[in-house]
Amino acid sequence: MTQSTISNDAEKRSRAGVLFAIAAYSMWGLAPMYFKLLQSMPAIEILMHRVVWSAVILAGLIVGFKQKAKVIKALRSRKVMTILLIAGLLLGANWLLFIWAINSNQLLDASLGYYINPLINILLGRLFLGEKLRPLQQVAVVLAILGVSVLVFSYGELPWIALVLAGTFGVYGLLRKQVDVDSLPGLFIETMMMLPFAVIFWVWFASPQSNMAENSLEFNAILIAAGVVTTAPLLCFTAAARRIMYSTLGFFQYIGPTMMFILAVFLYGEPLEEARLITFAFVWTGLLLFSFDSLRFYHRQKKLRLNNATSTR
Repeated sequence: MTQSTISNDAEKRSRAGVLFAIAAYSMWGLAPMYFKLLQSMPAIEILMHRVVWSAVILAGLIVGFKQKAKVIKALRSRKVMTILLIAGLLLGANWLLFIWAINSNQLLDASLGYYINPLINILLGRLFLGEKLRPLQQVAVVLAILGVSVLVFSYGELPWIALVLAGTFGVYGLLRKQVDVDSLPGLFIETMMMLPFAVIFWVWFASPQSNMAENSLEFNAILIAAGVVTTAPLLCFTAAARRIMYSTLGFFQYIGPTMMFILAVFLYGEPLEEARLITFAFVWTGLLLFSFDSLRFYHRQKKLRLNNATSTR
Protein backbone atom coordinates (compact mmCIF):
# COMPACT_ATOMS: atom_id res chain seq x y z
CA MET A 1 0.00 0.00 0.00
CA THR A 2 1.46 3.35 -1.07
CA GLN A 3 1.83 6.39 1.15
CA SER A 4 -0.74 8.31 -0.94
CA THR A 5 -3.28 5.48 -0.51
CA ILE A 6 -2.78 5.50 3.26
CA SER A 7 -3.16 9.29 3.27
CA ASN A 8 -6.37 9.11 1.19
CA ASP A 9 -7.84 6.45 3.49
CA ALA A 10 -6.99 8.55 6.57
CA GLU A 11 -8.60 11.60 4.95
CA LYS A 12 -11.78 9.67 4.12
CA ARG A 13 -11.88 8.26 7.65
CA SER A 14 -11.45 11.73 9.14
CA ARG A 15 -14.13 13.19 6.85
CA ALA A 16 -16.55 10.45 7.87
CA GLY A 17 -15.73 11.13 11.52
CA VAL A 18 -16.59 14.80 11.13
CA LEU A 19 -19.93 13.91 9.50
CA PHE A 20 -20.74 11.45 12.30
CA ALA A 21 -19.87 14.12 14.91
CA ILE A 22 -22.11 16.70 13.23
CA ALA A 23 -24.93 14.13 13.03
CA ALA A 24 -24.59 13.18 16.72
CA TYR A 25 -24.63 16.70 18.10
CA SER A 26 -27.33 17.80 15.65
CA MET A 27 -29.60 14.99 16.81
CA TRP A 28 -28.99 15.96 20.43
CA GLY A 29 -29.77 19.57 19.49
CA LEU A 30 -33.04 18.60 17.79
CA ALA A 31 -34.14 16.22 20.57
CA PRO A 32 -36.33 18.91 22.22
CA MET A 33 -38.59 18.87 19.16
CA TYR A 34 -39.28 15.18 19.81
CA PHE A 35 -40.00 15.62 23.51
CA LYS A 36 -42.37 18.51 22.72
CA LEU A 37 -44.53 15.95 20.86
CA LEU A 38 -45.12 14.26 24.23
CA GLN A 39 -45.76 17.44 26.18
CA SER A 40 -49.13 16.17 27.38
CA MET A 41 -47.41 13.37 29.32
CA PRO A 42 -45.61 13.80 32.67
CA ALA A 43 -41.83 13.99 32.32
CA ILE A 44 -41.32 10.88 34.45
CA GLU A 45 -43.59 8.89 32.14
CA ILE A 46 -41.64 10.04 29.08
CA LEU A 47 -38.48 8.97 30.90
CA MET A 48 -40.10 5.57 31.48
CA HIS A 49 -40.59 5.09 27.73
CA ARG A 50 -37.08 6.35 27.05
CA VAL A 51 -35.63 3.72 29.39
CA VAL A 52 -37.83 0.84 28.16
CA TRP A 53 -37.36 1.36 24.44
CA SER A 54 -33.68 2.23 24.81
CA ALA A 55 -33.20 -1.07 26.64
CA VAL A 56 -34.86 -2.95 23.76
CA ILE A 57 -32.76 -1.24 21.08
CA LEU A 58 -29.52 -1.46 23.08
CA ALA A 59 -30.08 -5.18 23.66
CA GLY A 60 -30.37 -5.66 19.90
CA LEU A 61 -27.22 -3.60 19.32
CA ILE A 62 -25.27 -5.58 21.92
CA VAL A 63 -26.14 -8.79 20.06
CA GLY A 64 -25.67 -7.26 16.60
CA PHE A 65 -22.26 -5.76 17.35
CA LYS A 66 -21.16 -8.83 19.36
CA GLN A 67 -20.60 -6.92 22.59
CA LYS A 68 -21.89 -9.64 24.95
CA ALA A 69 -18.40 -10.54 26.16
CA LYS A 70 -17.77 -6.93 27.23
CA VAL A 71 -21.08 -6.84 29.10
CA ILE A 72 -20.29 -10.11 30.91
CA LYS A 73 -16.82 -8.84 31.84
CA ALA A 74 -18.34 -5.70 33.38
CA LEU A 75 -20.97 -7.74 35.26
CA ARG A 76 -18.23 -9.75 36.97
CA SER A 77 -16.63 -6.68 38.55
CA ARG A 78 -18.29 -5.34 41.72
CA LYS A 79 -16.41 -2.04 41.42
CA VAL A 80 -17.48 -1.53 37.81
CA MET A 81 -21.10 -2.37 38.60
CA THR A 82 -21.17 -0.03 41.61
CA ILE A 83 -19.82 2.86 39.53
CA LEU A 84 -22.21 2.10 36.66
CA LEU A 85 -25.14 2.01 39.12
CA ILE A 86 -24.29 5.49 40.42
CA ALA A 87 -23.63 6.69 36.87
CA GLY A 88 -26.97 5.28 35.74
CA LEU A 89 -28.84 7.09 38.51
CA LEU A 90 -27.14 10.36 37.52
CA LEU A 91 -27.94 9.75 33.86
CA GLY A 92 -31.59 9.02 34.67
CA ALA A 93 -31.81 12.21 36.75
CA ASN A 94 -30.23 14.17 33.89
CA TRP A 95 -32.69 12.73 31.36
CA LEU A 96 -35.66 13.44 33.63
CA LEU A 97 -34.69 17.05 34.29
CA PHE A 98 -33.91 17.66 30.61
CA ILE A 99 -37.35 16.38 29.55
CA TRP A 100 -39.09 18.36 32.31
CA ALA A 101 -37.22 21.56 31.37
CA ILE A 102 -38.19 21.23 27.70
CA ASN A 103 -41.86 20.59 28.40
CA SER A 104 -41.96 23.34 31.07
CA ASN A 105 -40.79 25.89 28.49
CA GLN A 106 -37.35 26.25 30.08
CA LEU A 107 -35.27 25.05 27.14
CA LEU A 108 -33.05 28.14 27.42
CA ASP A 109 -31.87 27.02 30.84
CA ALA A 110 -31.26 23.53 29.45
CA SER A 111 -29.12 24.92 26.63
CA LEU A 112 -27.20 27.04 29.16
CA GLY A 113 -26.51 23.85 31.13
CA TYR A 114 -24.91 22.13 28.16
CA TYR A 115 -22.89 25.25 27.35
CA ILE A 116 -21.59 25.25 30.92
CA ASN A 117 -20.88 21.49 30.88
CA PRO A 118 -17.37 21.66 29.29
CA LEU A 119 -16.33 24.23 31.90
CA ILE A 120 -17.78 22.05 34.69
CA ASN A 121 -15.69 19.18 33.29
CA ILE A 122 -12.55 21.32 33.59
CA LEU A 123 -13.40 22.11 37.21
CA LEU A 124 -14.14 18.46 38.06
CA GLY A 125 -10.87 17.41 36.46
CA ARG A 126 -9.04 19.87 38.66
CA LEU A 127 -10.85 18.82 41.86
CA PHE A 128 -10.91 15.04 41.45
CA LEU A 129 -8.26 14.09 38.88
CA GLY A 130 -5.56 16.56 39.88
CA GLU A 131 -5.51 18.12 36.41
CA LYS A 132 -3.88 21.53 36.36
CA LEU A 133 -5.83 24.38 34.82
CA ARG A 134 -3.99 26.41 32.23
CA PRO A 135 -4.35 30.21 32.63
CA LEU A 136 -6.99 30.61 29.90
CA GLN A 137 -8.96 27.69 31.33
CA GLN A 138 -9.00 29.45 34.70
CA VAL A 139 -10.32 32.60 33.03
CA ALA A 140 -13.00 30.58 31.21
CA VAL A 141 -14.25 29.04 34.46
CA VAL A 142 -14.28 32.45 36.18
CA LEU A 143 -16.30 33.94 33.30
CA ALA A 144 -18.89 31.16 33.62
CA ILE A 145 -19.14 31.81 37.37
CA LEU A 146 -19.58 35.54 36.71
CA GLY A 147 -22.27 34.79 34.15
CA VAL A 148 -24.22 32.66 36.63
CA SER A 149 -23.76 35.40 39.24
CA VAL A 150 -25.54 37.87 36.95
CA LEU A 151 -28.69 35.75 37.13
CA VAL A 152 -28.33 35.31 40.88
CA PHE A 153 -28.15 39.05 41.51
CA SER A 154 -30.80 39.88 38.88
CA TYR A 155 -33.43 37.34 39.93
CA GLY A 156 -32.25 36.35 43.38
CA GLU A 157 -32.06 32.68 42.45
CA LEU A 158 -29.62 30.26 40.90
CA PRO A 159 -30.22 28.94 37.37
CA TRP A 160 -30.61 25.55 39.01
CA ILE A 161 -31.79 23.71 35.90
CA ALA A 162 -28.62 24.65 34.00
CA LEU A 163 -26.36 23.88 36.95
CA VAL A 164 -27.97 20.52 37.77
CA LEU A 165 -27.92 19.42 34.12
CA ALA A 166 -24.27 20.43 33.75
CA GLY A 167 -23.35 18.96 37.15
CA THR A 168 -25.06 15.58 36.73
CA PHE A 169 -23.69 15.06 33.23
CA GLY A 170 -20.25 16.25 34.32
CA VAL A 171 -20.11 13.84 37.27
CA TYR A 172 -21.53 11.09 35.04
CA GLY A 173 -18.65 11.61 32.61
CA LEU A 174 -16.18 11.69 35.50
CA LEU A 175 -17.45 8.34 36.80
CA ARG A 176 -17.38 6.76 33.34
CA LYS A 177 -13.72 7.73 33.07
CA GLN A 178 -13.05 5.55 36.11
CA VAL A 179 -14.25 2.31 34.51
CA ASP A 180 -12.85 0.43 31.54
CA VAL A 181 -16.16 -0.13 29.76
CA ASP A 182 -16.99 0.95 26.21
CA SER A 183 -19.87 3.39 25.72
CA LEU A 184 -22.36 0.89 24.24
CA PRO A 185 -22.00 -1.92 26.85
CA GLY A 186 -21.83 0.71 29.61
CA LEU A 187 -25.02 2.46 28.50
CA PHE A 188 -26.74 -0.93 28.12
CA ILE A 189 -25.90 -1.92 31.70
CA GLU A 190 -26.91 1.51 33.05
CA THR A 191 -30.22 1.32 31.17
CA MET A 192 -30.90 -2.23 32.36
CA MET A 193 -30.39 -1.04 35.94
CA MET A 194 -33.10 1.59 35.37
CA LEU A 195 -35.41 -0.84 33.56
CA PRO A 196 -37.04 -2.53 36.62
CA PHE A 197 -38.09 0.88 37.99
CA ALA A 198 -39.47 1.87 34.57
CA VAL A 199 -41.46 -1.36 34.27
CA ILE A 200 -42.88 -0.99 37.81
CA PHE A 201 -43.92 2.58 37.02
CA TRP A 202 -45.53 1.46 33.74
CA VAL A 203 -47.55 -1.30 35.45
CA TRP A 204 -48.71 0.62 38.53
CA PHE A 205 -48.54 4.37 37.88
CA ALA A 206 -48.58 5.15 34.14
CA SER A 207 -51.39 7.18 32.61
CA PRO A 208 -53.84 5.75 30.01
CA GLN A 209 -51.63 7.33 27.30
CA SER A 210 -49.12 4.56 27.94
CA ASN A 211 -51.68 1.83 27.23
CA MET A 212 -50.34 0.95 23.80
CA ALA A 213 -53.24 -1.41 23.09
CA GLU A 214 -55.58 1.60 22.96
CA ASN A 215 -53.27 4.15 21.30
CA SER A 216 -53.10 4.93 17.60
CA LEU A 217 -50.22 3.41 15.64
CA GLU A 218 -48.84 6.91 15.10
CA PHE A 219 -48.70 7.72 18.81
CA ASN A 220 -47.19 4.31 19.64
CA ALA A 221 -44.51 4.95 17.02
CA ILE A 222 -43.71 8.27 18.71
CA LEU A 223 -43.37 6.51 22.07
CA ILE A 224 -41.12 3.78 20.68
CA ALA A 225 -39.01 6.45 18.97
CA ALA A 226 -37.77 7.44 22.45
CA GLY A 227 -35.29 4.58 22.13
CA VAL A 228 -34.06 5.81 18.76
CA VAL A 229 -33.70 9.38 20.05
CA THR A 230 -31.45 8.01 22.80
CA THR A 231 -29.33 5.49 20.89
CA ALA A 232 -28.91 7.02 17.40
CA PRO A 233 -26.81 10.04 18.47
CA LEU A 234 -24.77 7.81 20.78
CA LEU A 235 -23.89 5.47 17.90
CA CYS A 236 -22.91 8.42 15.71
CA PHE A 237 -20.84 9.85 18.57
CA THR A 238 -19.04 6.53 19.06
CA ALA A 239 -18.38 6.24 15.32
CA ALA A 240 -16.98 9.78 15.29
CA ALA A 241 -14.75 9.11 18.31
CA ARG A 242 -13.21 6.14 16.50
CA ARG A 243 -12.36 8.20 13.42
CA ILE A 244 -11.20 11.58 14.71
CA MET A 245 -9.21 12.71 17.73
CA TYR A 246 -11.18 13.35 20.91
CA SER A 247 -9.84 16.90 21.08
CA THR A 248 -11.22 17.54 17.58
CA LEU A 249 -14.54 15.96 18.56
CA GLY A 250 -14.84 18.44 21.42
CA PHE A 251 -15.16 21.37 19.04
CA PHE A 252 -18.48 20.00 17.75
CA GLN A 253 -20.06 19.80 21.22
CA TYR A 254 -21.49 23.32 20.97
CA ILE A 255 -23.75 22.37 18.05
CA GLY A 256 -26.30 20.81 20.44
CA PRO A 257 -26.81 23.68 22.90
CA THR A 258 -26.67 26.23 20.05
CA MET A 259 -29.54 24.46 18.28
CA MET A 260 -31.44 24.29 21.58
CA PHE A 261 -30.89 28.02 22.08
CA ILE A 262 -32.21 28.78 18.58
CA LEU A 263 -35.25 26.52 19.07
CA ALA A 264 -36.03 28.09 22.46
CA VAL A 265 -35.87 31.68 21.25
CA PHE A 266 -37.13 31.51 17.65
CA LEU A 267 -39.45 28.48 17.56
CA TYR A 268 -40.87 28.24 21.08
CA GLY A 269 -40.71 31.94 21.92
CA GLU A 270 -39.07 31.64 25.33
CA PRO A 271 -38.25 35.13 26.70
CA LEU A 272 -34.57 36.12 26.55
CA GLU A 273 -34.29 38.78 29.23
CA GLU A 274 -31.29 41.11 29.38
CA ALA A 275 -29.80 39.40 32.45
CA ARG A 276 -30.10 35.98 30.81
CA LEU A 277 -28.50 37.27 27.62
CA ILE A 278 -25.60 38.70 29.66
CA THR A 279 -25.18 35.30 31.32
CA PHE A 280 -25.00 33.61 27.93
CA ALA A 281 -22.50 36.24 26.75
CA PHE A 282 -20.19 35.49 29.70
CA VAL A 283 -20.46 31.74 29.12
CA TRP A 284 -19.95 32.06 25.34
CA THR A 285 -16.85 34.18 25.93
CA GLY A 286 -15.52 31.60 28.36
CA LEU A 287 -16.12 28.84 25.81
CA LEU A 288 -14.32 30.82 23.10
CA LEU A 289 -11.30 31.14 25.36
CA PHE A 290 -11.57 27.45 26.27
CA SER A 291 -11.70 26.44 22.59
CA PHE A 292 -8.82 28.74 21.65
CA ASP A 293 -6.72 27.37 24.50
CA SER A 294 -7.55 23.76 23.58
CA LEU A 295 -6.64 24.35 19.94
CA ARG A 296 -3.38 26.06 20.87
CA PHE A 297 -2.48 23.28 23.31
CA TYR A 298 -3.28 20.64 20.68
CA HIS A 299 -0.96 22.29 18.12
CA ARG A 300 1.82 22.59 20.72
CA GLN A 301 1.53 18.90 21.58
CA LYS A 302 1.46 17.92 17.92
CA LYS A 303 4.58 19.99 17.22
CA LEU A 304 6.31 18.47 20.24
CA ARG A 305 5.50 14.94 19.06
CA LEU A 306 6.84 15.71 15.59
CA ASN A 307 10.04 17.14 17.04
CA ASN A 308 10.50 14.09 19.28
CA ALA A 309 9.89 11.76 16.35
CA THR A 310 12.47 13.65 14.25
CA SER A 311 15.08 13.65 16.99
CA THR A 312 14.80 9.87 17.53
CA ARG A 313 15.46 9.02 13.89
